[in-house]
Amino acid sequence: MVGGFMDTPALQYPVCDFDPFLVRFPEWMPLPGIRWYGLAYVAGFIVGALLLRLYFRRGRSPLNPDQQMTLMTYIIIGTLVGGRLGYMLLYVPGEFFRNPLLFFKVWDGGMASHGGFVGIYLAVLLFARRVKQSFWGVADITVTLAPAGILFGRLANFVNGELWGKIADVPWAFIFPKSMREGTPLWQIPPRHPSQLYEAFFEGLLLLVYLQLRFWLTDPKKRAPGSILGEFFIVYAIGRIICELFRQPDDNIAPIMTLSRGTFYSVLTLVFGLGVVIYAQWRKRRTVPADKP
Repeated sequence: MVGGFMDTPALQYPVCDFDPFLVRFPEWMPLPGIRWYGLAYVAGFIVGALLLRLYFRRGRSPLNPDQQMTLMTYIIIGTLVGGRLGYMLLYVPGEFFRNPLLFFKVWDGGMASHGGFVGIYLAVLLFARRVKQSFWGVADITVTLAPAGILFGRLANFVNGELWGKIADVPWAFIFPKSMREGTPLWQIPPRHPSQLYEAFFEGLLLLVYLQLRFWLTDPKKRAPGSILGEFFIVYAIGRIICELFRQPDDNIAPIMTLSRGTFYSVLTLVFGLGVVIYAQWRKRRTVPADKP
C-alpha cells in the first residue's frame, strides 16, 4: 500500500485506506489523537485569517487587524457550534433529543455544512453590530473565506473514507472499505464514486475561484451589498445538488419528499440565495438618486 492506495491483481480499482490520524496518542490519554479532519478546520481558519489581512492591505475591506481577529473568533465559534448543532437537528434529531449530550461527542464526527452556514450568518450579524459596520458588507467579505474551509473539509472526508459515493464502474472509482461491514474481503466491496472529491471541487475549489474573482474584479462601490452573499449560497447549492446525484445517502437518515437530506437542504439554500440577491438589487435601486439612471 502506497499513500493510502492499495492495488492487487484481483482489484481493478484503488482502495481508499488512509489513516484518519496524523498523530495517535497513547491509550491513556483522553483523546485518541490529531485527526486530518480537525486539521482541515484549522487550515481553513488560517486561510481565512490571511485573506482578511490581504483584503485590508489592498483596501478592499474596512476591518482593521483587531477587528479581523474578533471576526475570526466569531466565525470559529459560529462554524463549530452551528455545524455541530445543525448535524444534530437536521440529520439525527431523534438521537439528539433523546441524549442532548451527544452534541459534545465531537470525536465521533458529525458536522453539517448547512448548519455551519447558519452559525456563521448569526456570528457575522453579531459582529457587525458590535463594530458598527454594515452587515451586508461584512457578510460579502466573510463568505469569500468559506470555500477554502469547505475544500479542506471535503478532502479530509476522502482521507477518512467517509461520505462515499454511489456504486460506479467509472475509471476513477475507488473502493471504500468502510462502505461495507468490517472484515468484508476487498474483492467483495464494489467500487464507488469518490463523491468527496467531487464536492471538494464544486463546493470548494470552484466556489473559491468564483468568489475571489467576483470580489477582486468588481468595484465595491458599484456592487450591491449582499450580492456576493447571495451568490455564495446559489453557487454552493447548485454544486451540492450536483454532487448529491453521485453521493450515497446515509441508510439511517430518511429522505425528505423523496430527496436526500443534502439535496433538500440545498434546494432551500438555493431559494434563500436567490432571495438575498433579489433583495440586494432592490436595496441598491432604492439608494440610487432619482436623477441618475
